[in-house]
Amino acid sequence: MYSTTYDSPLGQLDLVASDDGLVAVLWPDDSPKRVRLEGEIVADASNPVLTKTVQQLDEFFAGDRKSFDVPLDLRGTEFQVATWQSLAKIPYGETATYGEQAKLLGRPKAVRAIGAANGRNPVSIVLPCHRVVGADGSLTGFAGGLDAKRFLLDLEQGKTQLNLV
Repeated sequence: MYSTTYDSPLGQLDLVASDDGLVAVLWPDDSPKRVRLEGEIVADASNPVLTKTVQQLDEFFAGDRKSFDVPLDLRGTEFQVATWQSLAKIPYGETATYGEQAKLLGRPKAVRAIGAANGRNPVSIVLPCHRVVGADGSLTGFAGGLDAKRFLLDLEQGKTQLNLV
């Protein structure tokens, strides 16, 4: 696997990729238990998956990208992977509740399991778990912290603009 760092407006993110796709976006204070990475990881900013991810993150934070199309190498249970992939269906600038996400997956009673799976989303931002909120619209857990979640939602809703020069 390969890694590089990305200086985001939210702090330094560690990006990890395999030959097949993006494996992880890790936050500055991320728990090592959230995303388990196995095998040797070599720093390689020239890896094509990482290069494309950096470019698309730049575009996202500049407000020029609403969805990502980097290849992904999602490592989890079948349920987790389905949950993570469903995040891409939540439109840019909008939110959905865990209950709505559970219904989307055809598992309306699996709200807590959906929340647990989202908490282990290895590629946050790219698969936008920040768009999932509590039933009452409140911000709930996010690997980057609730301030980061609010920032990302505000960015998508045009309430925050960055001067990235």
